[in-house]
Amino acid sequence: MKIGVLGTGNMADALATHWVRAGHEVFVGGRDERKAQRLATHIRGGTGHGSLHAAARFGEVVLAALPYGAGADVVKELHTALSGKVLLDCANPVGPGFRLLTEGGPSSAARLAAAAPGAQVVKAFNLCHEDVWRMTPPVFDGRPLAVPVCGDDEAALTRVYELVRDVGCEPVAAGGLERAGLLEATAALFIGLWVAEQVDVRAIAPPLAYATGPGVGLHR
Repeated sequence: MKIGVLGTGNMADALATHWVRAGHEVFVGGRDERKAQRLATHIRGGTGHGSLHAAARFGEVVLAALPYGAGADVVKELHTALSGKVLLDCANPVGPGFRLLTEGGPSSAARLAAAAPGAQVVKAFNLCHEDVWRMTPPVFDGRPLAVPVCGDDEAALTRVYELVRDVGCEPVAAGGLERAGLLEATAALFIGLWVAEQVDVRAIAPPLAYATGPGVGLHR
């Protein structure tokens, strides 16, 4: 698969490294092409580098590894090159005090979809710190990390599920793109609990067999 990466930060590094190891062709694009070159050199594996436009043109799937607030503006500039592509959004619109910056408005993913209406936007990889995605693989207590994925196009989802598995994780169908805002809100909640309260969020939900209460529902 040909993957264009928009951005040269930690998420771009963590995810692209897995995908190069899995045999995909990756092209890193940045506003500062020297940073793109440094990241491509760090990832190695024949990774290409250049401008944001070049990365958007290159990829069948394009990862928007961009800060919330900048992402929609960048994508709007690239909307022609992104037409017909899968656009993967991993942004977390979380601000000071673990506040959800999109509250009362469109999700980060919806903003990207509006900025590039010809692209198929998929939301994934937003619930964990970049160092979790650097793990080879992210496995905890013997179980691969599950990655919720939101999107509307089946072909786009199939591609992203493959990329999730290439990171060593298991994709979870989390609904259409209209549910991406729930993923972003979940990230705001989880980050606040992890960082401010030092809470293991796995402890706040019962096992699947008890999701509808003891003695009824899913565990029968």
